[in-house]
Amino acid sequence: MNLRVAALISVLLVGAMIAPALAANEERYGYITVDSVQITLQNDTAHVDVHYSVDEGTRFIFFLLGKQDLKNKLLKILNYDDAQMQRIDLSEAEFEVHEAAYSYGNGVYWYPSHQFNIMVPKLTVISPQIVRNYTNTNQFPDGVGYFEAALGGIESHQV
Repeated sequence: MNLRVAALISVLLVGAMIAPALAANEERYGYITVDSVQITLQNDTAHVDVHYSVDEGTRFIFFLLGKQDLKNKLLKILNYDDAQMQRIDLSEAEFEVHEAAYSYGNGVYWYPSHQFNIMVPKLTVISPQIVRNYTNTNQFPDGVGYFEAALGGIESHQV
């Protein structure tokens, strides 16, 4: 009987490890479904705002155990090494990533392409000069150059 229980537990553990990998090309990661990501660039810092929903059954667990697992999963989704959480709740989180963009001096910056670990239904990247919108993507392609202060207004691109 103990061998059957051990085998069942092993199958469940393997299934739990495979499930996040299978969801890598979707907007869902574990109990989180991402709705949108907005990245606002200011100098070399990226302010990342994530909107999502969590499965109803997890809300009680957050009440008992806190939101550390939620934070860890969001960091995995966003795929930034040095993101610092500013705020988190059950539908939105804000992170700040210092040195997300390269500074070329004199107020000139380059935010490189970025890969997310899931499909993002709506991605918006805002710099002082331009707004780029993407749908159903797992990356911000090509990167964007920008200046410290807005010159001539904001240009918008839909991709």
